[in-house]
Amino acid sequence: MTMRLGQDSGDPAGDGGKRRTRRRGPGGEAQPGTGGAQDLPGAPAVGGPETGQAGQPERTAETSAQAGGPAPAREPAGQPGPVPAAGPPAPGQAPEGKGRPQFARPLTTASLIGWTLLSAVLPGAAHLRAGRRRTGYILLGVFGVLLVAALAGGLIMYGSGNTGFITRDGTLLAGALIAGLGALVWFLLVLSSYISLKPNRLNRSGQVVSGIAVGLLCVSVMAPFALAASTVLTVKETANSLFPTVKDDPTAAPIKHEDPWGGRDRVNFLLIGGDGAGNREGVRTDSMTVASVHVATGNTVMFSLPRNLQHVRFTPGTPLAKHFPNGFMRELPNGGLLNEVWQYGEDHPEIVPGKNEQRGPRALMDAIGHTLNLKIDYYALVNMFGFAHLVDAIGGLKIRVDTDVKWGGLYGTAGTIKAGYQTLSGEEALWYGRSRVGSDDFSRMARQRCVIGAFAQQATPQVVLTNFVKIANVAKRMAKTNIPRELLEHVTDLGLRVKNARITSLQFVPPEFYTGSPDWPKIRTAAAKALRQSLQPSRRALAAGVTASPGATTSPGETASPGESGASPAPTPSRTATVRPSQTPTQNGKGAKSLGELCGF
Repeated sequence: MTMRLGQDSGDPAGDGGKRRTRRRGPGGEAQPGTGGAQDLPGAPAVGGPETGQAGQPERTAETSAQAGGPAPAREPAGQPGPVPAAGPPAPGQAPEGKGRPQFARPLTTASLIGWTLLSAVLPGAAHLRAGRRRTGYILLGVFGVLLVAALAGGLIMYGSGNTGFITRDGTLLAGALIAGLGALVWFLLVLSSYISLKPNRLNRSGQVVSGIAVGLLCVSVMAPFALAASTVLTVKETANSLFPTVKDDPTAAPIKHEDPWGGRDRVNFLLIGGDGAGNREGVRTDSMTVASVHVATGNTVMFSLPRNLQHVRFTPGTPLAKHFPNGFMRELPNGGLLNEVWQYGEDHPEIVPGKNEQRGPRALMDAIGHTLNLKIDYYALVNMFGFAHLVDAIGGLKIRVDTDVKWGGLYGTAGTIKAGYQTLSGEEALWYGRSRVGSDDFSRMARQRCVIGAFAQQATPQVVLTNFVKIANVAKRMAKTNIPRELLEHVTDLGLRVKNARITSLQFVPPEFYTGSPDWPKIRTAAAKALRQSLQPSRRALAAGVTASPGATTSPGETASPGESGASPAPTPSRTATVRPSQTPTQNGKGAKSLGELCGF
């Protein structure tokens, strides 16, 4: 039986058989309880098997009547029918059905950015989230292999003790190229991860926001690689400009990498602080220290010579020894200071043969080597005037000033460095170590040691790396050396060995050593004894009445207190008070102290 218009539809709440308007939801489906076909018990769900093809409208009594076909069967009132099907699938999600793939929940803008960021740290994560498992696993595997290889290479390099090879030209160039390649690879990785997550599924604003965020991320991941490449190239340029090659110095012996020190068991470096201010011609070497390093153990003895050591002798048979048979400028009772030898050699090529800027170092190395009875192998000079720029490059120097220090001119009219803990600028730190106003040379030497010690403490690896470019640019202008470029890797290895070895110090200053009329045999004897003691076990050194630990200095005849950090052995130990000479070129009045006691470290 077919139903006619106006006939009762069988609705229990019937209203006289009148036709009711069918309401449709947002997706066009009939809503329950509105008189639609889906309100009827047993009405087939949209898109279900009963409707035939998905998306076809269901046949109701009205449509069937209008089409002249039979009306669909009704379920008796009160009997439950099939559960109504859900509405059409959400945008971007495929409808469920037999044989259709299942997809994860669509990504939001924030989650897409987050997965892309994670892939920059853990390559392959975004590809796995996007369902591209093979690509994701390959990226993860390659990243893991690279990490393991880098770790193994670092451990092998550190264990072999050949870390200096990283200073080679070829190694530095390869490092810069690898850093540049890494920047390109990580840029492509981030971009590929972003594309694999299909940002085109986002709305317009989401695409714009995610695009900007990923663009910034690409720049961020490339920045560390670019900085590394720039730093490595700066190291390469600085090393090549600071260290001469063997070809530049005809007197330099060829470097054999299997035996860089030529069979010597000890190498001697002369470390010089030059006072080459802009208002002064030439260079005066106001700070001179010899570092004698034992190659096998790294144990080092530091010999400090005062600038006013007078009438030094030269190696017999050399042109300087023939010109000054009785000592450097012996005819001048108050002249002929050690800090004048460098400039004299530069100014007199007729006496000191060689090229410019090589005669001065050669003359000073000969004088100091003969004084200590050592062969000085290499030197390194740091211009103290340029030291001010180095202090500024690390952000200043924190130091304890015991008393007010006036500086500038003869009476200190340029300024005053107040007593107390101060953060000194480069200029103030320079003048703190150089000022002679109201003090003597040995007090000035003590302040210079404080400046050097404070700089060594505060120029941490973090500070150096942060300001490396500034420091490198300053070093190129303020430093000179004759250490060959080919030897730099071996000097680096030796320096790392010294870091963990014993470092002792001996200063040739009054009252033990009179600088006006030096006792040369006494100086040589003390130097030889200090070298022997540096190789003795600590117990034997302590039994001799001296102490040794890295980092500080004691005067001859003085031992460090138990709580002091870094006292050095006294080459001429004595348990009695020393008597000061009646006359010295500059009276000091105080014995030398450790850096911790002197500078408040």
